[in-house]
Amino acid sequence: MKATRVTFHSMALAVILLALGSSRAADTAWTLPRETAKFKPGPGEPLATTSCLLCHSADYISTQPPVDRIAWKASVTKMREKYGAPISTNSVEALAEYFAKTYGKERVK
Repeated sequence: MKATRVTFHSMALAVILLALGSSRAADTAWTLPRETAKFKPGPGEPLATTSCLLCHSADYISTQPPVDRIAWKASVTKMREKYGAPISTNSVEALAEYFAKTYGKERVK
Protein backbone atom coordinates (compact mmCIF):
# COMPACT_ATOMS: atom_id res chain seq x y z
CA MET A 1 0.00 0.00 0.00
CA LYS A 2 2.77 2.43 0.88
CA ALA A 3 4.41 2.09 -2.55
CA THR A 4 1.06 2.72 -4.24
CA ARG A 5 0.49 5.87 -2.20
CA VAL A 6 3.95 7.22 -3.12
CA THR A 7 3.38 6.47 -6.79
CA PHE A 8 -0.03 8.15 -6.73
CA HIS A 9 1.39 11.24 -5.03
CA SER A 10 4.29 11.37 -7.47
CA MET A 11 1.92 11.14 -10.41
CA ALA A 12 -0.38 13.82 -8.97
CA LEU A 13 2.58 16.13 -8.39
CA ALA A 14 3.83 15.53 -11.94
CA VAL A 15 0.41 16.37 -13.39
CA ILE A 16 0.18 19.58 -11.35
CA LEU A 17 3.69 20.68 -12.35
CA LEU A 18 2.99 19.90 -15.99
CA ALA A 19 -0.24 21.90 -15.89
CA LEU A 20 1.51 24.85 -14.24
CA GLY A 21 4.35 24.73 -16.73
CA SER A 22 2.08 24.59 -19.76
CA SER A 23 -0.10 27.45 -18.55
CA ARG A 24 2.97 29.61 -18.03
CA ALA A 25 4.30 28.71 -21.47
CA ALA A 26 1.03 29.80 -23.06
CA ASP A 27 1.50 33.29 -21.58
CA THR A 28 4.71 33.78 -23.55
CA ALA A 29 4.24 34.72 -27.19
CA TRP A 30 7.18 34.72 -29.57
CA THR A 31 7.21 36.64 -32.78
CA LEU A 32 10.11 35.91 -35.07
CA PRO A 33 11.39 38.62 -37.36
CA ARG A 34 10.43 38.36 -41.00
CA GLU A 35 13.07 36.73 -43.18
CA THR A 36 14.68 39.36 -45.36
CA ALA A 37 17.81 37.58 -46.60
CA LYS A 38 17.68 36.28 -50.15
CA PHE A 39 19.93 34.16 -52.29
CA LYS A 40 22.28 35.99 -54.60
CA PRO A 41 20.89 36.37 -58.12
CA GLY A 42 22.04 33.98 -60.80
CA PRO A 43 21.01 30.95 -62.81
CA GLY A 44 19.55 28.50 -60.30
CA GLU A 45 18.49 31.09 -57.71
CA PRO A 46 14.73 30.45 -58.14
CA LEU A 47 15.34 26.71 -57.77
CA ALA A 48 17.44 27.26 -54.65
CA THR A 49 14.78 29.54 -53.20
CA THR A 50 11.98 27.01 -53.65
CA SER A 51 14.08 23.99 -52.65
CA CYS A 52 16.26 25.22 -49.80
CA LEU A 53 14.57 28.11 -48.03
CA LEU A 54 11.96 25.79 -46.56
CA CYS A 55 14.56 24.70 -43.99
CA HIS A 56 17.50 27.11 -44.26
CA SER A 57 17.84 30.84 -44.39
CA ALA A 58 19.88 32.41 -47.16
CA ASP A 59 22.15 33.75 -44.43
CA TYR A 60 22.89 30.19 -43.31
CA ILE A 61 23.98 29.20 -46.81
CA SER A 62 26.12 32.32 -47.18
CA THR A 63 28.08 31.47 -44.01
CA GLN A 64 29.19 28.07 -45.30
CA PRO A 65 32.84 27.68 -46.28
CA PRO A 66 33.53 28.18 -49.99
CA VAL A 67 33.68 24.55 -51.06
CA ASP A 68 33.82 23.09 -54.57
CA ARG A 69 31.00 21.75 -56.71
CA ILE A 70 31.57 18.15 -55.53
CA ALA A 71 31.06 19.17 -51.90
CA TRP A 72 27.95 21.21 -52.77
CA LYS A 73 26.54 18.24 -54.70
CA ALA A 74 27.17 15.97 -51.71
CA SER A 75 25.42 18.46 -49.44
CA VAL A 76 22.40 18.85 -51.74
CA THR A 77 22.20 15.06 -52.16
CA LYS A 78 22.31 14.59 -48.38
CA MET A 79 19.51 17.12 -47.89
CA ARG A 80 17.44 15.31 -50.50
CA GLU A 81 18.09 11.72 -49.44
CA LYS A 82 18.60 11.93 -45.68
CA TYR A 83 16.40 14.88 -44.72
CA GLY A 84 13.68 14.66 -47.35
CA ALA A 85 14.21 18.06 -48.95
CA PRO A 86 11.87 18.55 -51.90
CA ILE A 87 14.60 18.34 -54.51
CA SER A 88 14.13 16.24 -57.63
CA THR A 89 16.98 14.06 -58.82
CA ASN A 90 17.22 16.25 -61.93
CA SER A 91 17.74 19.40 -59.81
CA VAL A 92 20.75 18.22 -57.80
CA GLU A 93 23.31 19.20 -60.46
CA ALA A 94 21.70 22.59 -61.07
CA LEU A 95 21.70 23.40 -57.34
CA ALA A 96 25.30 22.23 -56.93
CA GLU A 97 26.32 24.43 -59.85
CA TYR A 98 24.43 27.46 -58.49
CA PHE A 99 25.93 27.13 -55.00
CA ALA A 100 29.45 26.44 -56.30
CA LYS A 101 29.35 29.48 -58.59
CA THR A 102 27.55 31.78 -56.19
CA TYR A 103 28.81 30.75 -52.73
CA GLY A 104 31.56 28.24 -53.44
CA LYS A 105 35.04 28.09 -54.85
CA GLU A 106 33.89 28.87 -58.39
CA ARG A 107 32.43 32.26 -57.47
CA VAL A 108 33.73 35.33 -59.20
CA LYS A 109 35.03 37.85 -56.71
